[in-house]
Amino acid sequence: MQSKACVQEPTRIVWVDLLRLIAIFMVICIHCADPFNVSPEARSNPDYNFWGSLYGSFLRPCVPLFVMITGLLLLPVKMSIGDFYKKRMLRVAVPFLVWSILYNLFPWFIGVLGLPATTVSSVFAYAGSDVSLSFSDAFKNILLIPFQFNVYTVPMWYIYMLIGLYLYMPFFSVWVEKCPPIQKRIFLFIWGITLFMPYVYQFYSHDVFGMCAWNSFSTFYYFAGFNGYLLLGHYLVKDVKEWSWAKTIASSSILFAIGYIATYMGFKAMTANPNCTEPEMELFFLYCTPNVALMTFALFVLVRKVKIERGWVVKALTNLTKCGLGIYLIHYFVVGLGYNIADALAIPISIRIPITALIALIISWTFVASIFAVLPRVAKWIFG
Repeated sequence: MQSKACVQEPTRIVWVDLLRLIAIFMVICIHCADPFNVSPEARSNPDYNFWGSLYGSFLRPCVPLFVMITGLLLLPVKMSIGDFYKKRMLRVAVPFLVWSILYNLFPWFIGVLGLPATTVSSVFAYAGSDVSLSFSDAFKNILLIPFQFNVYTVPMWYIYMLIGLYLYMPFFSVWVEKCPPIQKRIFLFIWGITLFMPYVYQFYSHDVFGMCAWNSFSTFYYFAGFNGYLLLGHYLVKDVKEWSWAKTIASSSILFAIGYIATYMGFKAMTANPNCTEPEMELFFLYCTPNVALMTFALFVLVRKVKIERGWVVKALTNLTKCGLGIYLIHYFVVGLGYNIADALAIPISIRIPITALIALIISWTFVASIFAVLPRVAKWIFG
């Protein structure tokens, strides 16, 4: 999801490349888990319910890890606001537009080929059964790309958020560069309070800390969101010394276990209700919640300790960083193919999600790397 566009340093930080690989694989796994969790029929199947919940809960740190990587590599911003926007926005916005158009044209293309509408549903888990194969509907969706994603472009929600972070970062960076660590800790503490707000809204009331029918901006609103992960990634690397292996393993194990158990138990409790709404189903899966933040923190500090010196591994991770955004942009096309391959291989339900994700990752990575090798200039525009 983060390509080399996120790196300003001329030298490689290999553990960050490894963290990016983990995050990319996790996000592909999440989309491979969608058929296990999205439909009521899947959730009513005991095997699908169990393994979808088990894997889905484990995978939630993926997006926060990407944001933390962005924060540690880009904060503070070392270029003018104009240069920053030009460099970052172009490398994200152009591929985002290209692939959003392709995703939206896919149903129409299926119709041109004379294939049934169910083909679209087999590729896009959220498409459902009511699929239009008309060009006019595809064109309407394309016109709406600057404003919203849809069931065919589900992964693109991240790009909208990333663009927002890029818009925000030059301003945030001025404070980050000049403030002492104690101020960063205060910000992160208040941000930590905001992580509990989704549960306050669900189980207590939406009308808290000044929120009401005519005001959506509560007391802690200005500290909330993914900017906390931006700062956390920067802070842990710039202002916190590495822990010993013993402290890292002990702390990471405990924190991840707490976060995972809370996520898994909460998700199972919500989906036990057959009338569970989509917001209720997603509640414990939300990225800006304390349980997900604990898992994210645990993985981040653990991977930070990893030292990689083998040349071929470093080269592979470097290539992964180069291809990362492209892999993210195209993998949603490949997930359905991965499921077909997994079905053909009779992969057991218990490992269907990671095996399908591995197949999708290999296919996506191979395709993107091949385009970079054969048509590097074209690849930079369509993959970032």
